[in-house]
Amino acid sequence: MTDQAFQLALPGFEQAEADWRRDFSAQVGDAQPIRNRSGLEVKPLYTEADWDGGRYLEDLGFPGQEPFTRGIYPSMHRGRTWTQRQLVGFGTPEDYNARLKTIIEHGSTAGSLIPCNSVYRGFDGDQVDPLLLGTCGAVVNTVEDMEVCYRDIPIGEFSTALNDPSPFTLLALLLAVAKKRGIPWSQISGTSNQSDYISHYVANHMFFRLALPGARRVLLDHIAFANKHLPKWNPVSVVGQHMQQSGATPAEAMAFTLSTALQYAEDCKARGMEPDAFLPRFTFFFDISISFFEEIAKFRAGRRIWQRLARERLGARDPRAWRFKFHAQTSGVDLTRQQPLNNIARVAVQAIAGIFGGLQSLHTDAHDEVLSVPTEKAARIAVSTQNILREEAHLTDVIDPLGGSYYVERLTNQMEEEILAVMEEISEAGGMYRAVESGLVQEKIGRSALAFQQKVEDGSETIVGVNAFRIDESEEAPREPLHRPDPARMEAQLERLGRYKAERDQAAARRGLDGLARAANDESANLYEAVVETALSGVTHGEICGCLRRELGNGEPLIVP
Repeated sequence: MTDQAFQLALPGFEQAEADWRRDFSAQVGDAQPIRNRSGLEVKPLYTEADWDGGRYLEDLGFPGQEPFTRGIYPSMHRGRTWTQRQLVGFGTPEDYNARLKTIIEHGSTAGSLIPCNSVYRGFDGDQVDPLLLGTCGAVVNTVEDMEVCYRDIPIGEFSTALNDPSPFTLLALLLAVAKKRGIPWSQISGTSNQSDYISHYVANHMFFRLALPGARRVLLDHIAFANKHLPKWNPVSVVGQHMQQSGATPAEAMAFTLSTALQYAEDCKARGMEPDAFLPRFTFFFDISISFFEEIAKFRAGRRIWQRLARERLGARDPRAWRFKFHAQTSGVDLTRQQPLNNIARVAVQAIAGIFGGLQSLHTDAHDEVLSVPTEKAARIAVSTQNILREEAHLTDVIDPLGGSYYVERLTNQMEEEILAVMEEISEAGGMYRAVESGLVQEKIGRSALAFQQKVEDGSETIVGVNAFRIDESEEAPREPLHRPDPARMEAQLERLGRYKAERDQAAARRGLDGLARAANDESANLYEAVVETALSGVTHGEICGCLRRELGNGEPLIVP
């Protein structure tokens, strides 16, 4: 990292710059300074005085080489483009299966399963109000449900991300399906996409099911299980998205995410695991706001910091353990209910920032998802946006195309400094686990969220259609009606769940739950192994979560006023 500026001895540089400053001031006067979302001042012009390339190898290097600023692989998107990983989930397992096949036909190369809110909260469909089922994701409670979700999908060849918070029942159900199909677990690839219990505790309370200590134990057992049985599975996805969408600035979100990853890595080391064994399967998940250059700099700085942390602090020697692999999603927070078609442009800008930032996989939001679960037409446009950026705009032709830009390099250095300052504050609080226990992180996010909202309300942050360029909404084209699952299909889903529970081997299910309860009270047992065994014995998602809530305590996130 460079601190700043090499002042160059270019003949005439200083005089030319002074002339420009005089002319610029004459045109714009004493304008208020512009600051990005992380609070860093953005100058009107950057020159070689801000970054002259004198530390090229130390600060940038080459793609696939330390410090990985320009990318974690030598060929990056020129060799293999990002994975188009669209999040899909609504209605019944049959609905999910049909939508997944459609998305694949339109270019998606991997899948993500979004379960119903009832699943996120740790319940089966027969434990909640039926009117709520399937409105925000697919209802998946049993091995049968999972079989339907992936009917005709080669799960041994198809990468599957599961939005699957602790205790990771969806993966257990998927492994049960693999076993029934005769597919070795070693072939199952994908990611436990919501394995980051700290982000749920801080900013995504709906996902938080177990008390903090219990959630910590299940994650570590999940990592140990995956290391042993699932060599192609990423058991850890450290999520910055939740915290940024809750109001953290991009720099704070990156700092909290890296601090969380450090916490998990140090917890694994305390368990006796080797960094070179578990770090290559760590992945990250970020929000991409519309603050274009700031997001690019955020990713470049984060990649550089993680490489140093993995090697110098955690002691990893395998270069694969230094790689900062991340999925990113365009930010739903930036989308507006007003003039929703404008969201197509917002998503495209966000996606370009993520691509130039060097992501490994990407979800582009549908423009109507601020209104409901995306319609099929909007989901197709979201996928096509990625196709257009890759195929027509040729964004993959050059690796890190903004590398060497005076502005981007200076901003990357500034973001790195800001991220490290926040990380130091977390470290002084005892690390991320202790910092969220005390409410420090929640308090910082709350302050940043309030500051941004005040800027929107006083007009210093322009949101088209919200506080500027408003129109009479009644003149807009009629919106498609919001979709709700067909009540008859949902009723059939509940009848199938009832039959499943009635017709399964009851003795095996009881033994499974008894074994799970024993494992929860035995610190020497691998609790996630017990979760998988319980799913294999026919126990449902809600029954597994209920058992662990009783044995480990219910999750109660800390709300900071």
